[in-house]
Amino acid sequence: MSYGRLLLGATPLGQPSDASPRLIRALGEADVVAAEDTRRVRTLAKSLQVTIIGRVVSMFDQVEAARVESLIAALKGGATVLVVSDAGMPLISDPGYRLVAACIETGVPVTCLPGPSAVTTALAVSGLPSEKFCFEGFAPRKSAARKTWLASLADEWRTCVFFESPRRLAVCLDDAVDQLGGDRAAAVCRELTRVHEEVVRGSLAELAAWAADGVLGEITVVLAGARPGADVGSLVAQVQELVAAGVRIKDACTQVAAAHPAVRSRDLYDAVLGQREG
Repeated sequence: MSYGRLLLGATPLGQPSDASPRLIRALGEADVVAAEDTRRVRTLAKSLQVTIIGRVVSMFDQVEAARVESLIAALKGGATVLVVSDAGMPLISDPGYRLVAACIETGVPVTCLPGPSAVTTALAVSGLPSEKFCFEGFAPRKSAARKTWLASLADEWRTCVFFESPRRLAVCLDDAVDQLGGDRAAAVCRELTRVHEEVVRGSLAELAAWAADGVLGEITVVLAGARPGADVGSLVAQVQELVAAGVRIKDACTQVAAAHPAVRSRDLYDAVLGQREG
């Protein structure tokens, strides 16, 4: 039996010109286009001067499970099915996982047409460490669940990326200050790649104050990882070694603290003096 194939197509976050040539070709050639919002995919196709000749079906969260059987049947019959979300990569906090899992179980080939992703775009422009990160999807809607979730990130050392509704951003940032401390660094990315793109960087306290009056647009938040703890005793010993080698105490404290962001030079200086007095 010759099966068709499932294509997962990343769509532009805001600028149609970010569409890849492969996505443009697939929109015009696919037998079925399964879209999170059929109106938005037709608007995208029009802006790209592409005529969709295939059947267009909706596949948003509430209907995805019901669509799987008919789409698998089409794929078994040799059809090419293109899955697109409203913006960015399908499956990333968007529909598509159930269909992909069913294709893999059935033996239908699955491939991806890579392209824009709000997750990696926000991470890249945040100015925060990006060599290791985690993605948390959408922040919980309800206050108690959101606070519990934020508390679970207190010791997360990787940079964390998550989505939030503009209507809940202010309360989410307030909760983050309560659970993680106002000094934790973060960035709020609004309307990425669009005309009114804005990236606001600062501490959680600063961002909470900025968002207090309300924010509009698509929001992606990037949260710095927790600073690793440090054994102050061992750092004091390092300072003492530098001092024994002829370095001034304050300079030695500054040098050691620079390699350990969780420790302030002043606190280390006080610890060294305290040990001497003791």
